Amino acid sequence: MSLRPTLETRRAVPTMEGAGVKLHRAFGFQDPSELDPFLLFDDFRNERPEDFIKGFPWHPHRGIETITYVLSGTVDHGDSLGNTGTLGAGDVQWMTAGSGILHQEMPHGNAQGQMHGFQLWGNLPSSQKMTAPRYQDVTAKDIPVVTDDDGTVVKVITGQFWGKTGPVDGIAADPQYLDVFVPAGRKKTFKIDTYRRAFAYVFEGAGAFADASSPSGVLLEKEVAGQELNIRDMSGDRTLVRFGTGDEVTVQAGPEGVRFLLISGAPIDEPVAWHGPIVMNTRAELMQAMQDLNNGTFIKPTH
Repeated sequence: MSLRPTLETRRAVPTMEGAGVKLHRAFGFQDPSELDPFLLFDDFRNERPEDFIKGFPWHPHRGIETITYVLSGTVDHGDSLGNTGTLGAGDVQWMTAGSGILHQEMPHGNAQGQMHGFQLWGNLPSSQKMTAPRYQDVTAKDIPVVTDDDGTVVKVITGQFWGKTGPVDGIAADPQYLDVFVPAGRKKTFKIDTYRRAFAYVFEGAGAFADASSPSGVLLEKEVAGQELNIRDMSGDRTLVRFGTGDEVTVQAGPEGVRFLLISGAPIDEPVAWHGPIVMNTRAELMQAMQDLNNGTFIKPTH
């Protein structure tokens, strides 16, 4: 077994999207090969309705899949195919834009006015760029939850983990998407397929992700010896941790425990031509998508 090294740890950056939704972006619109097959990851979390209530009005997507995971509040959605629905706390929506879709996502706060969710963009390979659009809506009760003896809790959204299989399937990147909580002071190792790109996103508490060759590796050894954990070396709220190759990830939870998303997927390794919500392989395909939008042929027949 080989522990994955931590290539990079960085904080999500405040930005604004849609009609004025304040959010934090962990990655996106930079080097698409960095976390291939994943293109973008946003954390939309607000205490004030005025920071999110205008939402994400009608906009197009082509050539990608979007994964929306709601922790609190709700998100109403509708699309050009006539689909409508509402995502509640703990629900997941996996949208395959394929050949093209127009949709809107309108968030609403909970009883306290709070809203929290994540959106991940997954790329589609050239063979599936123009596939028919589809949705998978999954309610919280259908997402398997596994608990270990030490109090570690994992929600398996997609992929296989500890004998459970997530309910979202048929995804091009064949990803593993886990919501993980590790209790205070615990050290935990999670297996990841060697051939997948992987990252963690910390959103509650703090933890040290480590391997034998990094400074954090020394941190883990000290903790095993019973010495005090150095909080300065830990990844806290809204932190992205990008891993190198290997088949295991190890985390040492801080004094409040740590909760994070652990996401991995098989690289597509294809050229990327990207403009806003449209991601194709070539500039010519991108220009065709823009032309389709302008002349009203963006939405393709589904039969």
